[in-house]
Amino acid sequence: MRLLIALAVLALSVTACSGEDSGAVLKIKDPGNAGPLAYAKKNGILEKRLAAVGAKVEWGGSYASFTATIDAVRSGSVNVLEGAISPALGYLANGKDIKIFSITDRVTDAAAPQTDGLVVPADSQVKGVKDLVGKQVAVNKGGRGEYLLLLALERAGIAPDQVKRVYLNPDQAASAFATGKVDAWWAIVRAYPEVVAKGARVLVHGRDLPDQDLSIQAARTELLQEHPEAVRVYLQVLQELTQQARTEPAKFQNVFQTQGPTALSGARLEEELAKSRYALPPRFVTPADASYISDVAGTFHKYGVLPVTVKPQDVIADLRPAQ
Repeated sequence: MRLLIALAVLALSVTACSGEDSGAVLKIKDPGNAGPLAYAKKNGILEKRLAAVGAKVEWGGSYASFTATIDAVRSGSVNVLEGAISPALGYLANGKDIKIFSITDRVTDAAAPQTDGLVVPADSQVKGVKDLVGKQVAVNKGGRGEYLLLLALERAGIAPDQVKRVYLNPDQAASAFATGKVDAWWAIVRAYPEVVAKGARVLVHGRDLPDQDLSIQAARTELLQEHPEAVRVYLQVLQELTQQARTEPAKFQNVFQTQGPTALSGARLEEELAKSRYALPPRFVTPADASYISDVAGTFHKYGVLPVTVKPQDVIADLRPAQ
Protein backbone atom coordinates (compact mmCIF):
# COMPACT_ATOMS: atom_id res chain seq x y z
CA MET A 1 0.00 0.00 0.00
CA ARG A 2 2.78 2.44 0.92
CA LEU A 3 4.40 1.71 -2.43
CA LEU A 4 1.16 2.47 -4.26
CA ILE A 5 0.73 5.74 -2.38
CA ALA A 6 4.32 6.73 -3.12
CA LEU A 7 3.85 5.98 -6.81
CA ALA A 8 0.64 8.02 -6.88
CA VAL A 9 2.37 10.99 -5.25
CA LEU A 10 5.24 10.69 -7.75
CA ALA A 11 2.79 10.63 -10.66
CA LEU A 12 1.05 13.76 -9.40
CA SER A 13 4.41 15.51 -9.03
CA VAL A 14 5.42 14.63 -12.57
CA THR A 15 2.07 15.87 -13.89
CA ALA A 16 2.38 19.13 -11.98
CA CYS A 17 5.92 19.74 -13.25
CA SER A 18 5.21 18.79 -16.87
CA GLY A 19 3.52 22.10 -17.55
CA GLU A 20 4.60 25.30 -15.87
CA ASP A 21 1.21 26.89 -16.51
CA SER A 22 -0.96 23.83 -15.91
CA GLY A 23 -4.62 24.76 -16.18
CA ALA A 24 -4.19 27.95 -18.21
CA VAL A 25 -6.72 28.48 -20.99
CA LEU A 26 -6.19 31.26 -23.52
CA LYS A 27 -9.59 32.28 -24.91
CA ILE A 28 -9.20 34.08 -28.22
CA LYS A 29 -11.78 35.41 -30.66
CA ASP A 30 -12.09 33.69 -34.02
CA PRO A 31 -9.27 35.08 -36.19
CA GLY A 32 -11.19 34.92 -39.44
CA ASN A 33 -9.63 34.02 -42.77
CA ALA A 34 -6.32 35.88 -42.65
CA GLY A 35 -3.36 36.76 -40.49
CA PRO A 36 -0.96 35.02 -38.08
CA LEU A 37 -3.68 33.82 -35.71
CA ALA A 38 -5.75 32.35 -38.55
CA TYR A 39 -2.65 30.51 -39.77
CA ALA A 40 -1.93 29.34 -36.21
CA LYS A 41 -5.49 28.07 -35.78
CA LYS A 42 -5.51 26.14 -39.05
CA ASN A 43 -2.20 24.43 -38.28
CA GLY A 44 -2.73 23.88 -34.55
CA ILE A 45 0.41 25.85 -33.74
CA LEU A 46 -0.81 27.48 -30.55
CA GLU A 47 -2.25 24.20 -29.33
CA LYS A 48 1.12 22.49 -29.71
CA ARG A 49 3.22 25.29 -28.24
CA LEU A 50 0.92 25.96 -25.30
CA ALA A 51 0.79 22.27 -24.44
CA ALA A 52 4.50 22.47 -23.63
CA VAL A 53 3.62 24.71 -20.66
CA GLY A 54 0.48 22.82 -19.69
CA ALA A 55 -1.87 25.37 -21.27
CA LYS A 56 -4.41 25.30 -24.08
CA VAL A 57 -6.36 27.61 -26.36
CA GLU A 58 -10.09 28.01 -26.95
CA TRP A 59 -11.23 29.81 -30.10
CA GLY A 60 -14.36 31.90 -29.63
CA GLY A 61 -16.76 34.01 -31.64
CA SER A 62 -16.20 36.66 -34.27
CA TYR A 63 -16.11 40.38 -33.41
CA ALA A 64 -15.60 43.36 -35.72
CA SER A 65 -13.29 45.31 -33.42
CA PHE A 66 -11.68 45.57 -29.98
CA THR A 67 -14.64 47.61 -28.79
CA ALA A 68 -17.07 44.96 -30.02
CA THR A 69 -15.14 42.29 -28.11
CA ILE A 70 -15.52 44.04 -24.75
CA ASP A 71 -18.71 42.23 -23.70
CA ALA A 72 -17.00 38.90 -24.39
CA VAL A 73 -14.07 40.03 -22.22
CA ARG A 74 -16.40 41.03 -19.40
CA SER A 75 -18.20 37.68 -19.53
CA GLY A 76 -14.91 35.77 -19.55
CA SER A 77 -15.41 34.13 -22.94
CA VAL A 78 -12.38 36.06 -24.28
CA ASN A 79 -9.28 36.69 -22.17
CA VAL A 80 -6.65 37.63 -24.79
CA LEU A 81 -7.35 40.21 -27.48
CA GLU A 82 -5.64 42.51 -29.94
CA GLY A 83 -6.45 46.09 -30.79
CA ALA A 84 -5.00 49.54 -30.21
CA ILE A 85 -4.17 51.69 -27.19
CA SER A 86 -7.23 53.91 -27.67
CA PRO A 87 -10.06 51.36 -27.21
CA ALA A 88 -8.10 49.67 -24.43
CA LEU A 89 -8.03 52.97 -22.55
CA GLY A 90 -11.75 53.41 -23.05
CA TYR A 91 -12.28 50.05 -21.40
CA LEU A 92 -9.69 50.61 -18.66
CA ALA A 93 -11.25 53.90 -17.62
CA ASN A 94 -14.11 51.85 -16.17
CA GLY A 95 -12.38 48.65 -15.10
CA LYS A 96 -9.02 47.20 -14.23
CA ASP A 97 -9.50 43.60 -15.32
CA ILE A 98 -7.27 43.76 -18.43
CA LYS A 99 -3.72 44.97 -19.02
CA ILE A 100 -1.56 45.63 -22.05
CA PHE A 101 1.31 43.16 -22.32
CA SER A 102 2.50 43.74 -25.89
CA ILE A 103 2.86 46.62 -28.29
CA THR A 104 3.75 46.87 -31.98
CA ASP A 105 5.93 49.69 -33.24
CA ARG A 106 4.55 51.78 -36.06
CA VAL A 107 5.58 51.04 -39.64
CA THR A 108 7.47 54.08 -40.87
CA ASP A 109 8.35 52.95 -44.39
CA ALA A 110 6.59 55.30 -46.80
CA ALA A 111 6.15 52.45 -49.28
CA ALA A 112 3.93 50.48 -46.87
CA PRO A 113 0.19 50.56 -47.67
CA GLN A 114 -1.99 52.91 -45.64
CA THR A 115 -4.12 51.23 -42.98
CA ASP A 116 -6.72 53.90 -42.17
CA GLY A 117 -8.19 57.13 -43.46
CA LEU A 118 -10.89 59.76 -43.07
CA VAL A 119 -13.04 59.15 -46.13
CA VAL A 120 -15.90 60.93 -47.88
CA PRO A 121 -17.97 59.90 -50.92
CA ALA A 122 -16.29 60.59 -54.25
CA ASP A 123 -18.84 63.30 -55.12
CA SER A 124 -18.80 64.96 -51.69
CA GLN A 125 -18.46 68.74 -51.46
CA VAL A 126 -16.13 68.19 -48.48
CA LYS A 127 -12.63 68.89 -49.81
CA GLY A 128 -10.73 69.04 -46.51
CA VAL A 129 -11.04 68.59 -42.77
CA LYS A 130 -12.18 72.20 -42.29
CA ASP A 131 -15.22 71.48 -44.46
CA LEU A 132 -16.48 68.98 -41.85
CA VAL A 133 -17.93 71.73 -39.66
CA GLY A 134 -21.60 70.91 -39.16
CA LYS A 135 -21.16 67.46 -40.73
CA GLN A 136 -21.61 63.96 -39.30
CA VAL A 137 -18.59 61.67 -39.07
CA ALA A 138 -18.80 57.99 -38.17
CA VAL A 139 -16.19 56.76 -35.67
CA ASN A 140 -15.87 53.92 -33.20
CA LYS A 141 -16.58 55.32 -29.74
CA GLY A 142 -13.50 55.65 -27.57
CA GLY A 143 -11.47 53.90 -30.26
CA ARG A 144 -8.87 54.59 -32.90
CA GLY A 145 -11.25 56.31 -35.30
CA GLU A 146 -12.38 58.81 -32.68
CA TYR A 147 -8.79 59.43 -31.53
CA LEU A 148 -7.55 60.14 -35.05
CA LEU A 149 -10.52 62.38 -35.84
CA LEU A 150 -9.77 64.45 -32.74
CA LEU A 151 -6.16 64.84 -33.84
CA ALA A 152 -7.23 65.88 -37.34
CA LEU A 153 -9.72 68.43 -36.02
CA GLU A 154 -7.15 69.81 -33.59
CA ARG A 155 -4.59 70.25 -36.35
CA ALA A 156 -7.21 72.01 -38.51
CA GLY A 157 -8.14 74.35 -35.65
CA ILE A 158 -11.69 73.01 -35.37
CA ALA A 159 -13.35 72.50 -32.01
CA PRO A 160 -14.64 68.91 -31.73
CA ASP A 161 -18.15 70.07 -30.88
CA GLN A 162 -18.37 71.70 -34.33
CA VAL A 163 -18.45 68.22 -35.88
CA LYS A 164 -20.99 65.57 -34.89
CA ARG A 165 -19.32 62.28 -34.05
CA VAL A 166 -21.65 59.38 -34.83
CA TYR A 167 -20.66 56.31 -32.84
CA LEU A 168 -20.95 53.15 -34.91
CA ASN A 169 -19.12 49.83 -35.07
CA PRO A 170 -17.32 49.07 -38.37
CA ASP A 171 -20.21 47.16 -39.95
CA GLN A 172 -22.75 49.82 -39.00
CA ALA A 173 -20.44 52.59 -40.17
CA ALA A 174 -19.92 50.93 -43.56
CA SER A 175 -23.66 50.77 -44.08
CA ALA A 176 -24.26 54.33 -42.88
CA PHE A 177 -21.52 55.65 -45.16
CA ALA A 178 -22.76 53.70 -48.18
CA THR A 179 -26.32 54.97 -47.73
CA GLY A 180 -25.37 58.60 -47.08
CA LYS A 181 -26.51 58.67 -43.46
CA VAL A 182 -23.13 60.12 -42.46
CA ASP A 183 -20.97 62.60 -44.35
CA ALA A 184 -17.61 61.03 -43.56
CA TRP A 185 -16.09 58.05 -41.81
CA TRP A 186 -12.75 57.27 -40.25
CA ALA A 187 -12.29 53.78 -41.67
CA ILE A 188 -9.69 51.48 -40.12
CA VAL A 189 -8.21 48.01 -40.61
CA ARG A 190 -9.98 46.05 -43.38
CA ALA A 191 -12.80 48.55 -43.70
CA TYR A 192 -10.41 51.17 -45.04
CA PRO A 193 -9.14 49.44 -48.22
CA GLU A 194 -12.62 48.09 -48.91
CA VAL A 195 -14.30 51.49 -48.87
CA VAL A 196 -11.48 53.05 -50.91
CA ALA A 197 -11.84 50.26 -53.47
CA LYS A 198 -15.49 51.29 -53.80
CA GLY A 199 -14.49 54.84 -54.73
CA ALA A 200 -14.33 56.74 -51.44
CA ARG A 201 -12.02 59.77 -51.36
CA VAL A 202 -9.45 60.14 -48.55
CA LEU A 203 -9.07 63.47 -46.75
CA VAL A 204 -6.29 62.48 -44.37
CA HIS A 205 -4.48 59.39 -43.10
CA GLY A 206 -3.36 58.57 -39.58
CA ARG A 207 0.24 58.78 -40.79
CA ASP A 208 -0.31 62.46 -41.57
CA LEU A 209 -0.95 63.15 -37.87
CA PRO A 210 1.07 62.94 -34.62
CA ASP A 211 -0.45 59.52 -34.04
CA GLN A 212 0.71 57.70 -30.88
CA ASP A 213 -2.00 55.04 -30.90
CA LEU A 214 -0.01 51.84 -31.41
CA SER A 215 -1.38 48.34 -31.87
CA ILE A 216 -1.43 46.28 -28.69
CA GLN A 217 -2.15 42.87 -27.22
CA ALA A 218 -4.05 42.78 -23.93
CA ALA A 219 -5.22 40.07 -21.57
CA ARG A 220 -7.32 39.68 -18.48
CA THR A 221 -5.36 40.51 -15.36
CA GLU A 222 -5.84 37.13 -13.69
CA LEU A 223 -4.42 35.32 -16.73
CA LEU A 224 -1.35 37.56 -16.72
CA GLN A 225 -0.82 37.12 -13.00
CA GLU A 226 -1.46 33.39 -12.75
CA HIS A 227 -0.15 32.13 -16.09
CA PRO A 228 2.46 34.55 -17.48
CA GLU A 229 4.40 31.81 -19.25
CA ALA A 230 1.37 30.83 -21.33
CA VAL A 231 0.95 34.45 -22.43
CA ARG A 232 4.66 34.64 -23.30
CA VAL A 233 4.29 31.56 -25.50
CA TYR A 234 1.31 33.18 -27.25
CA LEU A 235 3.35 36.32 -27.96
CA GLN A 236 6.35 34.33 -29.15
CA VAL A 237 4.13 32.48 -31.64
CA LEU A 238 2.74 35.79 -32.91
CA GLN A 239 6.25 37.19 -33.29
CA GLU A 240 7.46 34.18 -35.25
CA LEU A 241 4.41 34.02 -37.54
CA THR A 242 4.41 37.77 -38.21
CA GLN A 243 8.05 37.49 -39.21
CA GLN A 244 7.26 34.50 -41.44
CA ALA A 245 4.40 36.41 -43.08
CA ARG A 246 6.84 39.13 -44.12
CA THR A 247 8.57 36.67 -46.45
CA GLU A 248 5.70 34.26 -47.19
CA PRO A 249 2.61 36.50 -47.09
CA ALA A 250 0.47 34.32 -49.35
CA LYS A 251 0.31 31.62 -46.65
CA PHE A 252 -1.44 34.06 -44.35
CA GLN A 253 -4.27 35.14 -46.67
CA ASN A 254 -7.37 33.11 -47.55
CA VAL A 255 -6.26 30.67 -44.86
CA PHE A 256 -9.52 28.74 -44.54
CA GLN A 257 -11.46 29.76 -47.62
CA THR A 258 -10.41 30.83 -51.10
CA GLN A 259 -13.98 31.64 -52.14
CA GLY A 260 -16.74 33.55 -50.40
CA PRO A 261 -17.19 36.87 -48.57
CA THR A 262 -14.05 36.55 -46.44
CA ALA A 263 -11.78 35.54 -49.33
CA LEU A 264 -9.73 38.17 -51.15
CA SER A 265 -8.55 38.36 -54.74
CA GLY A 266 -7.14 40.86 -57.20
CA ALA A 267 -6.08 44.29 -55.96
CA ARG A 268 -7.48 43.74 -52.45
CA LEU A 269 -5.44 40.58 -52.02
CA GLU A 270 -2.30 42.29 -53.31
CA GLU A 271 -2.76 45.11 -50.83
CA GLU A 272 -3.05 42.72 -47.88
CA LEU A 273 0.01 40.83 -49.08
CA ALA A 274 1.91 44.12 -49.16
CA LYS A 275 0.80 44.94 -45.61
CA SER A 276 2.16 41.60 -44.43
CA ARG A 277 5.53 42.30 -46.04
CA TYR A 278 5.89 45.50 -44.02
CA ALA A 279 4.29 44.34 -40.77
CA LEU A 280 6.45 44.50 -37.65
CA PRO A 281 6.31 41.74 -35.04
CA PRO A 282 4.70 42.60 -31.70
CA ARG A 283 7.03 42.95 -28.72
CA PHE A 284 6.81 42.95 -24.94
CA VAL A 285 5.58 46.25 -23.57
CA THR A 286 8.08 48.11 -21.39
CA PRO A 287 7.86 51.06 -18.97
CA ALA A 288 9.28 53.24 -21.76
CA ASP A 289 6.03 52.77 -23.68
CA ALA A 290 4.16 54.75 -21.03
CA SER A 291 4.57 57.86 -23.19
CA TYR A 292 2.32 56.41 -25.92
CA ILE A 293 -0.38 55.57 -23.41
CA SER A 294 -0.12 58.97 -21.72
CA ASP A 295 -0.41 60.76 -25.06
CA VAL A 296 -3.53 58.91 -26.19
CA ALA A 297 -5.09 59.13 -22.72
CA GLY A 298 -4.31 62.85 -22.61
CA THR A 299 -6.08 63.51 -25.91
CA PHE A 300 -9.15 61.54 -24.82
CA HIS A 301 -9.28 63.28 -21.45
CA LYS A 302 -8.78 66.72 -22.99
CA TYR A 303 -11.83 66.32 -25.21
CA GLY A 304 -14.03 64.54 -22.68
CA VAL A 305 -13.91 61.04 -24.19
CA LEU A 306 -12.48 59.75 -20.91
CA PRO A 307 -13.87 61.15 -17.66
CA VAL A 308 -10.54 60.59 -15.96
CA THR A 309 -7.00 60.17 -17.19
CA VAL A 310 -5.46 56.69 -17.14
CA LYS A 311 -2.13 56.07 -15.44
CA PRO A 312 0.18 54.01 -17.68
CA GLN A 313 1.61 52.05 -14.76
CA ASP A 314 -1.91 50.80 -13.98
CA VAL A 315 -2.46 49.31 -17.43
CA ILE A 316 0.91 47.82 -18.38
CA ALA A 317 1.96 44.26 -17.61
CA ASP A 318 5.69 43.82 -18.15
CA LEU A 319 6.11 40.13 -19.03
CA ARG A 320 9.69 40.30 -20.25
CA PRO A 321 11.56 37.18 -19.15
CA ALA A 322 14.16 37.80 -16.45
CA GLN A 323 17.63 38.22 -17.92
